[in-house]
Amino acid sequence: MAAIEQPSSQNLHEATFQTLKSLLVEGKIAPGSKLNERELAESLNVSRTPIREAIRRLAADGLVELIANRGAIAVQLSIEDVIHTFDVIAELEGYSGELAAKNISESTLSELEALQYEMMASYARRDLSSYFKLNLRIHRLINQAANNPVLATLFSQVNSRIEALRFRSNRDGMKWEKAVEEHQEMLDALKARDSARVRKVMITHVANKRDVVVHLLKSESGIQVSQV
Repeated sequence: MAAIEQPSSQNLHEATFQTLKSLLVEGKIAPGSKLNERELAESLNVSRTPIREAIRRLAADGLVELIANRGAIAVQLSIEDVIHTFDVIAELEGYSGELAAKNISESTLSELEALQYEMMASYARRDLSSYFKLNLRIHRLINQAANNPVLATLFSQVNSRIEALRFRSNRDGMKWEKAVEEHQEMLDALKARDSARVRKVMITHVANKRDVVVHLLKSESGIQVSQV
């Protein structure tokens, strides 16, 4: 792990949180693994205080479980939990897209186009880490464009539970290519202000990711699966 530069105390705590979150989302800290404060502090070249704060925030976001007598464990969702969570986020994303098509400003559309261009460049380089960060910014921006603060809070809470799984879903080359195509469809539908089309595309997009993730998890657990 790369050490964190020592900025101000506030920035250091935020940088520590973002670094640990990336390690979890990108699978560098595997689901079910224990987060050892001492080892993390040493590897990131920080004290244990920002590590503890980051772990508390990650627990609040649903990425870490705090278990009595065991400490902090990287969350490991069951297949049932995964299906239920993806089904909920699909509806939240669909509603976000529907409202965004009605409320989105021209400046936000321009920002989405720029992010889409950057994301396509990351895809061309097969830079999954950069691609995923841009992908997340696009989904968040669409959610914000819906202009519904309750929806924004729910989206953030639910999506944080499955960010790591959404990241892994793009490791299949064909599925990743399909996801890229769906993102272009989202943007086209938003530019056309077609709320029904945006809703449909976004729900389908998340449902496809759910199917990829479930197939992957079943394969890893030795459950016989059919091709998705």
